[in-house]
Amino acid sequence: MAETGRPTGNDAPEAAAAPSGGRSKDDVALEMMKFIAATTGYGKSAGSAGFSGKPMMPSAEEHADALIKLFERCRKVVSDG
Repeated sequence: MAETGRPTGNDAPEAAAAPSGGRSKDDVALEMMKFIAATTGYGKSAGSAGFSGKPMMPSAEEHADALIKLFERCRKVVSDG
């Protein structure tokens, strides 16, 4: 049979991936944290103005700590809201 481009109903990965009870508050907080971190560069060095040469990059541990703090803030916002 030729492909028609129309969905047949047999291949719906979104339906299989969605949990039955909806998303937990931690899931929502995690998505919020990922969005904020990706769009703002949260936890990464913003660089410095001037003639400093190479900008100082935070260590992996400092970056992880910043992301954990951001996740905790997002959890608080989701729980309070």
